[in-house]
Amino acid sequence: MDKSYDVKGFLEKYPRVAELPFDSDRKLMSTVHPLPDGKFLVAVKGAPDQLLKRCVARDKAGDVAPIDEKVNDLIHKNNSEMAHQALRVLAGAYKIIDSIPENLTSEELENNLIFTGLIGMIDPERAEAAEAVRVAKEAGIRPIMITGDHQDTAEAIAKRLGIIDENDSEDHVLTGAELNELSDEEFEKVVGQYSVYARVSPEHKVRIVKAWQNQGKVVAMTGDGVNDAPALKTADIGIGMGITGTEVSKGASDMILADDNFATIIVAVEEGRKVFSNIQKTIQYLLSANTAEVLTIFLSTLFGWDVLQPVHLLWINLVTDTFPAIALGVEPAEPGVMTHKPRGRKSSFFSGGVLSSIIYQGVLQGALVLTVYGLALAYPVHVGDNQAIHADALTMAFATLGLIQLFHAYNVKSVYQSILTVGPFKSKTFNWSILVSFILLMATIVVEPLEGIFHVTKLDLSQWGIVMAGSFSMIIIVEIVKFVQRKLGLDKNAI
Repeated sequence: MDKSYDVKGFLEKYPRVAELPFDSDRKLMSTVHPLPDGKFLVAVKGAPDQLLKRCVARDKAGDVAPIDEKVNDLIHKNNSEMAHQALRVLAGAYKIIDSIPENLTSEELENNLIFTGLIGMIDPERAEAAEAVRVAKEAGIRPIMITGDHQDTAEAIAKRLGIIDENDSEDHVLTGAELNELSDEEFEKVVGQYSVYARVSPEHKVRIVKAWQNQGKVVAMTGDGVNDAPALKTADIGIGMGITGTEVSKGASDMILADDNFATIIVAVEEGRKVFSNIQKTIQYLLSANTAEVLTIFLSTLFGWDVLQPVHLLWINLVTDTFPAIALGVEPAEPGVMTHKPRGRKSSFFSGGVLSSIIYQGVLQGALVLTVYGLALAYPVHVGDNQAIHADALTMAFATLGLIQLFHAYNVKSVYQSILTVGPFKSKTFNWSILVSFILLMATIVVEPLEGIFHVTKLDLSQWGIVMAGSFSMIIIVEIVKFVQRKLGLDKNAI
């Protein structure tokens, strides 16, 4: 085209009157064109290794001669050199026939050909693809390349993308022909060794997906062609292409990439991990808070204490629990979320240390509330006035439980990471939820008309000091526990 060759005029002069379309098994395509002398030109293009098997001669600037061993080696050498440069190589050949066969078959048209040359084409990977592969590996996702390209081309591209380590001398490329020689049982034993599959057919793709699934892995498969549909359907997550994908491949897919970009999959994985983590945070926050409330009421009843009124629990559940829980559901992703290992099939919202955190943090909250209540009774302000002492203790327990839960909301931003690492004030929604909950909680104690409704009294500075110390110690104690967990390596279990 850049040589001002009149392609349109040439095609009008020699129109296509018949063709054998490309298929992934023979890896060739042929077209038939009439010549001025009444004969027909058969033009064939396809994979060099497949086309050369059908060639008997070569055409060098009009000089047609048989293909000897020396020429054959030269062609393969040039093909390999271009493939190692990550070029997709097509071979061309032709022959002249007297008439078009009634039955157009590969056996009739694609034999006794005259080789004309090799064409190297670059299909550059997207600029962001290599970075996406790197992030995927960090996230515990192993990218596997399945292609119809030549083995050398596939290996060169895989090394450029980081799918294969350039310094790794082991063979990580398996061809479709080599795969055919392996039984399903044999293939499952070595499937983890290969990161690239070249010259594969549609049935090979299904075998590869099933082999990984039999290893207990969750498999996502991308594809855009009709031939990809069986593998897309077999995979745990079939991913179709929104731009280049056929309707058949889209129909077989579970999700569709609107921009046909592999990097978008990694972004989706990060978003999915963020959503899952935020659900865990909300569950951890609410259940640990409810555990504290249940434990407080149970123990106070057991010891004959009147720690909390029903209106206190109702207000805490409506205000102190609700707003932070909603805000935790829209938290930004915590640092390092893409370095966590994949969750696996058997994981739940209680996995990754969430269940143990709910238990110990719920017990801790309940213990702190009862401790503050006990201190209020042991060191009263209104000495000798049992009714006032109890009213103060009740107020302090109510304020402590409410404030503890607000402070604890900062703890559940991460199961194992310090709140200083995740950033306590990064989310405006979360900050506002804490502020609004705090104001509504304090209003029940400091606004006089509400004192009677909520059965509370005004506290002096020493009493507020005890309340604040008891509430804030929730953060200090949990931070110490998290520090110990990180030192023990438990943070590697985060999901």
